[in-house]
Amino acid sequence: MKAGLLQASIKNRGLILDPRTKFLLMLTMSIFVLGGAGGKTAGRWMPVFCAIPAIALLSAKKFKRAAGYLLLYCLADASVFFISGRVHGFIYFLIMGICGILLRFLPCLMMGAYLVSTTTVSEFTAAMLRMHISEKIIIPLSVMFRFFPTVLDEFKSINTAMKMRGIRFGGVGIAKMIEYRIVPLMTCCVKIGEELSAAALTRGLGGDVKRTNICKIGFHVQDHIVIALCLVPYVLPAVQFFGLAV
Repeated sequence: MKAGLLQASIKNRGLILDPRTKFLLMLTMSIFVLGGAGGKTAGRWMPVFCAIPAIALLSAKKFKRAAGYLLLYCLADASVFFISGRVHGFIYFLIMGICGILLRFLPCLMMGAYLVSTTTVSEFTAAMLRMHISEKIIIPLSVMFRFFPTVLDEFKSINTAMKMRGIRFGGVGIAKMIEYRIVPLMTCCVKIGEELSAAALTRGLGGDVKRTNICKIGFHVQDHIVIALCLVPYVLPAVQFFGLAV
């Protein structure tokens, strides 16, 4: 079965990075792309980090998603450039608000989707244990790591079932449309949470004995390159602060 947007798959995941490298990359993008930290000095590297999700998706052979991301991002960026000085008033603030949200949130969302879709629960758990994270944190995170992909699959199945029964827009009222989808989805969410929690415990998480893991993780050349890239926006503001920058 073809993997969904958030379904982890070890096949065709392209550039193989250690989960800890992905977490660092995600954290760096959240701070400097989404948060806008570092000012103009770190902002110079923003286009580089915005291009990383597209490169990662292309390496994983997710061509449609990469093309959709690049198209949407470029349209938002071009809209900001062309409306400057040409549009005024409420329309200007509306377009700038929408484009600003896309430019800030979209790269981080796509990077998060890549992280989840290319990292298995075993790799995630092994990475957390290597960082000496408490299992009180690992267990909830490992459950949530697979919660959203499973809920997404359930939502697709509910939509398919509703279409088979002829329940679609125009056939019934909006209230019925919401009821027929939200109520089953809420029931599934409760059941999925319980099943994933039980699955995490049967894997040995939370036990007194140290858990073994056959999953092999480690840093390679590509990890060192990405880590060095992530350190740049942290170092540049510090260098400028001490007056060493040109």
